[in-house]
Amino acid sequence: MKTFFMMLTFGLFTLTGFSQETVGMKLVAENLISPVALVEAPDDTNRLFIVDQAGTIRIHDSKKGLLEKPFLNLKDKIVKLKDAHEERGVLGLAFHPDYKENGRFFVYYSAPLDDDAPEGWDHTSHISEFEVSEDDPNKADIDSEDILLKVNQPQDNHNAGTIAFGPDNYLYIALGDGGGANDIDMGHVPDWYDKNAGGNGQDVEQNLLGSILRIDVDGGSPYGIPEDNPFVDKDGMDEIYAYGLRNPYRFSFDMKGNNDLIAGDAGQVLWEEVSVIKKGGNYGWNVKEGTHCFNAYNNDKEKEECPQKDKMGNPLLDPVIEFKQGGTDHGGKGLVVIGGYVYRGSELKGMDGKYIFGTWTQHHGQPKGALFIADPEASGKWDFRDLKVHRHDAEGLGHYLLSFGQNNKGEMFVLTTDEEGPTGTTGKVYKLVAN
Repeated sequence: MKTFFMMLTFGLFTLTGFSQETVGMKLVAENLISPVALVEAPDDTNRLFIVDQAGTIRIHDSKKGLLEKPFLNLKDKIVKLKDAHEERGVLGLAFHPDYKENGRFFVYYSAPLDDDAPEGWDHTSHISEFEVSEDDPNKADIDSEDILLKVNQPQDNHNAGTIAFGPDNYLYIALGDGGGANDIDMGHVPDWYDKNAGGNGQDVEQNLLGSILRIDVDGGSPYGIPEDNPFVDKDGMDEIYAYGLRNPYRFSFDMKGNNDLIAGDAGQVLWEEVSVIKKGGNYGWNVKEGTHCFNAYNNDKEKEECPQKDKMGNPLLDPVIEFKQGGTDHGGKGLVVIGGYVYRGSELKGMDGKYIFGTWTQHHGQPKGALFIADPEASGKWDFRDLKVHRHDAEGLGHYLLSFGQNNKGEMFVLTTDEEGPTGTTGKVYKLVAN
């Protein structure tokens, strides 16, 4: 991919219905560079914390708007970013559930390559803990950093980057497969499926890549392992919660219901997917891409057959939403799946319990992202359809879609840019409102 997400792909799912559902967008913040995450602190202040990939975390105050001084500036700690295609940077933020009392929060960012990393690799992902300043609630104490986890990355892409606390108060961390293409480039280990080259997605013993991790930030130094993690006392790395993922860039927990963990996982060429992540689940990459057999030697031609279980006997789980890759000019629904949230607010009538997600763009080289709405089901595939967007100045999203956010009341936000990389000041945050 030649833009922020172009090693990811997005596409088309067979639609079974048509909807006139429409939302409006209210501008919340602008003049950002590349906003990739939005989180409300659990401290009753109604402050929104906006993660800018280019190196900062900014605060939007409900009364004062976007504060000029960053809450945290990590520009001196991250790897030097490119202006064009770039998937590194500051990528994730999670507040400790007891942040109001302890001031602890966690950040995922791309640091320069660690001295202990293999020669020729690209960078090292850091999961770090910080504390808020004792004197100023709008300023973090940068000197309080405690690096909990380092993950060396062979390539510059497929870094995923979401971190979030689950309903169990454990920290969940999304890691891509190490980058490159097909899960076979430098830094990708061989796996159990010898009829297909690769890869980190299916390996659970040699590295953490291609997985969603779960750790206990209160249970040890630098962290503890939940005793029911699937590979505790088994062959496999204890931190791994689920695996077989390519680049689960954005995941979220449903605030209600079963608190489902839902991840948008970017595909290679033919198929994209959204999955409900279960403990110990294997989501198939790179044996499968979505529900289809993947061919690492010719990625635009599916294999006729492939295993449906891994070497441990675990089934390769199918996604709940599947997309055929391609822009609308090629019969698809867009490029790059952007995982969203189950809507749990009150402003969008009739949408409670619906999963809202999107595509980075619907046309190559044009800032034309799109939104979709899906009906979660207890089993099987979820139907989805266009979520029409009406803005005061135009129809449609009109920007590249970078991410979604959700506040503590369940309302949703979209994070956008008009640039293909982390440059300029076209980054904006909008709130989804009734049309």
